[in-house]
Amino acid sequence: MTMTKTLKRTIVGLAVAAAMTATALAQDISGAGSSFVFPILSKWSANYTGGPRINYQSIGSGGGIAQIKAKTVTFGASDMPLSEADLNKFGLTQFPVIVGGIVVVYNLPGVPSGSMTLDSATLSGIFQGKITRWNDAAISRLNPGVKLPNQAIAVVHRSDGSGTSFIFTNYLSHVNAEWKENVGAATSVDWPTGIGAKGNEGVAGNVAQTSGAIGYVEYAYAKQNHLSVTKLVNHDGKVLSPGIDTFAAAASNADWAGAAGHGYNMVLVDQPGAAAWPITGATWAIFYKQPQDPAATAAALKFFKWAFSSGKAMASSLDYVPLPDNAVASIQNSWKQIQGAGM
Repeated sequence: MTMTKTLKRTIVGLAVAAAMTATALAQDISGAGSSFVFPILSKWSANYTGGPRINYQSIGSGGGIAQIKAKTVTFGASDMPLSEADLNKFGLTQFPVIVGGIVVVYNLPGVPSGSMTLDSATLSGIFQGKITRWNDAAISRLNPGVKLPNQAIAVVHRSDGSGTSFIFTNYLSHVNAEWKENVGAATSVDWPTGIGAKGNEGVAGNVAQTSGAIGYVEYAYAKQNHLSVTKLVNHDGKVLSPGIDTFAAAASNADWAGAAGHGYNMVLVDQPGAAAWPITGATWAIFYKQPQDPAATAAALKFFKWAFSSGKAMASSLDYVPLPDNAVASIQNSWKQIQGAGM
């Protein structure tokens, strides 16, 4: 019997639709959350050829945690690790992906990048709205020889639930009792002063557009947007410039293997050491132990396995600190608890 033209068209159409559906499903490895990690995830995904690429939404750590709990993404990403209680409550597991630095950025004509130093007391005073002008005595004392203008300070902070905010406020809580009591540390706090912006992208953009502004962003955003950055006084009283070496010095104190026993829940701010950058943090990827789509989860873990082994140079090029080999080995061993991980 000869196949009719209509039937042929129908079969061809169904085959094309099936192929398109398969392609869409193959590419549907979704993640959402931290804007801190977005630059390196984007670079890794653009260079990955071992399977489906990651479709990642930079919506802030709070959004990433909400989406993974709602099971609308394959993985969430947060710069604030979940507690063991929350991990157990929701059947989740997490592991660190990368280490990076939070830097203080500013827009002050006539004051070049790297020429200004701040310490924990002045930083807390500025973000509490107690130091309101750039030529305040507290700032001037730290910067002899720098011509600071009599200009109002415009504070810019995150408006969304943000792991970058968690790292920044966690640092201030570590080093300033008044901040700890009055503001605290969280992905979202009741900011005493300033205007809010969404994402690291939003803070960087607002600082770039506002004369007299100050804010905090992951270092890659400062570099990409050509923003001026301050030096900071660290735990040991040393004045440091941000960079991969000072971020790595802070991360070198981390007990990655020991942290495996409690969900890799660790904080890297205010680490001791002459070369340790004071506002250093990590990003965690969050997965279900019993995922709705084991194949998508396995594909995502395969991507991270590749990133850990082949993405180190890419991470370093953006001034992130790749995880050490002992941490990677521990992390990959932890994947055994994820159903269908295939590891």
